[in-house]
Amino acid sequence: MNFWETITGSDLTREYQAFEARAGALPEDYRAAWEQIKANLFPYGDFSGRNLMPILDGALGLLEETAAEGQSIHDVLGDDVEGFCAALAGGEGAKNFRDRWRKQLNRNVAKKLGRLGG
Repeated sequence: MNFWETITGSDLTREYQAFEARAGALPEDYRAAWEQIKANLFPYGDFSGRNLMPILDGALGLLEETAAEGQSIHDVLGDDVEGFCAALAGGEGAKNFRDRWRKQLNRNVAKKLGRLGG
């Protein structure tokens, strides 16, 4: 990956379009699950979303393999797609963007209060 691709994210665009093309070949219930997976993983992304690409690739690979085996999507993901995505992102305690913003806001407020009080 060259500097220009890193800055513009064009590599991410190509990779994401490739994911969508692969997902288009899945059965309808699997495509619906793919949309849910993307929506539930989005909060765990960093600014560019670059950290989610390997996770999305793995999740899509799982969907492709299980669809080829003829398993039902419910057998693959169960009832808790959100929990499945949290586990993919690093476990139930994985930090999402809200957690990171909350921590930053608390740190900034504490810094300001420390200056006012001292």
